[in-house]
Formats: sequence, C-alpha cells, structure tokens
Amino acid sequence: MGANELGQVPILMYHRLVEQPTSVYDRTPAAFRAELERLAAEGYVPVTTAEYATGRLDLPAGAHPVVLTFDDGDATQLALGPDGQPAPGTAIAILLDVAARHPGFRPVASLYVNAGPFGSPDGAALRWLRDHGFEIGNHTRDHTNLAQTDDGGVQAAIASGQREIQQAVPDYRVSSLALPFGAIPANGALALRGGSEGTTYEYVCVLMVGAGPAPSPYAADFDPARTPRIRSQDPTGQEARYGSTVWLDQLAAAPAQRYTSDGVPDRVSYPASAGVAPAPAFADRAVAY
Repeated sequence: MGANELGQVPILMYHRLVEQPTSVYDRTPAAFRAELERLAAEGYVPVTTAEYATGRLDLPAGAHPVVLTFDDGDATQLALGPDGQPAPGTAIAILLDVAARHPGFRPVASLYVNAGPFGSPDGAALRWLRDHGFEIGNHTRDHTNLAQTDDGGVQAAIASGQREIQQAVPDYRVSSLALPFGAIPANGALALRGGSEGTTYEYVCVLMVGAGPAPSPYAADFDPARTPRIRSQDPTGQEARYGSTVWLDQLAAAPAQRYTSDGVPDRVSYPASAGVAPAPAFADRAVAY
C-alpha cells in the first residue's frame, strides 16, 4: 500500500480505567492494553494533538499516526508511586510498558485536565508529563459546558483551566483544548483563542467528542476548531458503532483511507485518486502520484 498523507487519522478518547466499567466511557486496564497492542501491531505510531494539528508528523514510511487523548485528569490515568514514576496499572504505566516492547511505538499522549488533576495537589504529575514528552491540554478547570454560557463565560472557563495548568508548570505552553461534553460554544472561535482576567490563550486544535476519524492535518477539510475523536470502546454494547474497535476495523479493511506516511517529513504524498485536496498552506509540499 502506497503513502497517503491526506488520509484519516484516529484520535482516540479515553477516560477512566477500571476493572468494572460503569459507562461507555470506562475501559478495563486489560482492554486498554489490548488496544495499544493492536495499534502497535498494525503500524500505528502515537503522536500528540499538537504534533498532529501542526503537521509535525515525522514517521517511518508505512506508519500511521494515532493520537491518544485522556480527559478529566483521573488518577487511573496517571498516579505517581513512591519512586516518582507512574504507578503500575495506570494508563500511562501501561503505555510505557507496551512502548518498551514495541520499538517505534512512541510513549506519548495528550492529557486534558480539570482542577486538581490526577489527585496530585502539588502538581508533580503535570511536571512528570512535561518532563517525559507528554502533552498537557486544557479541559477547563470546572468541566464547563461551553455551549451553555455566554462569550465572557466561555473565555473565563478556558482561561481558568489554563491557569490551573500553569500554576504547576509555569513555563509550559498549552497548545490544545478538549471541549467538555464535546459542547461547542456559540462563538466557536473563542475555543481557539481569547482571554480572561489577564490570562490569554491561543490553541492549535480544539477536540470534540465526535464519532469518527479526523482528517489529515494537511488536508483542505481539516478544521482545527472542530476536530473529531473516537471513543475507545469494545465492539458491543451501547453506541458501539461509534467506538474505536469498529473504526479501527474499518480502517484496517480499507487501508487506502487512512494516513500512511511516506517517510519524508517535508513532503506530503498522496494518491491522485484519493479524492482529498491538500490545504493551501501545504500545497508546495504536496506530491500526487
């Protein structure tokens, strides 16, 4: 299969890891590990939301980008043990373990946090993420439904989330926002940039909840203000047709539709028959074959 850097990219959404799921947003640690193993076996390479959205996709030829995103700053995603490292059984510990056994499967993810993330009141968990190449993203301090507030409230909610992060990692540049509940504010532009009470923000990507793969960041239909995600989910149960197992099956069955790297970072290769146009910003790098 040839390169297609205008193909689709799965952005997977996770919440809690628990042995007994109580909602479609929960996964068991075993199911999470199995999904990572599947991604590694199928040639996916994790990238952060910021890397995806800005087109910083330096992948080996034949590889496919995948974005692993985690919402709410839950302690099942990351908790630091007495040694200062991720506690066994947490999502980040599992990711590190899978990556260690699959060279090329980068141990990176984007974690979207609210107030008091990961039960780490001193901010140590956020500093660990920063120091190990993970992306820290904004999910608003209070998990605010941005579709149910006015323009000033939208900016205040987003700015408060940014301040929460910067209290722990003052020099960190927050690059992306995951919309609580997937709710888009009436003035969608305010999700990307704005400010309140002396705190300004400007993001390269705003993530929805969504129900399907995202466009290539090089494609003309990529919209940084409305980027869809896929809920990590087994192939059975409530709304399973929107879940990760079903979508990964579909991408595996139609590999020409997914993003496949050509291995050349400054070139955007795609089949002329793809039916997708490159964005004007990348037209000078685009090569059809």
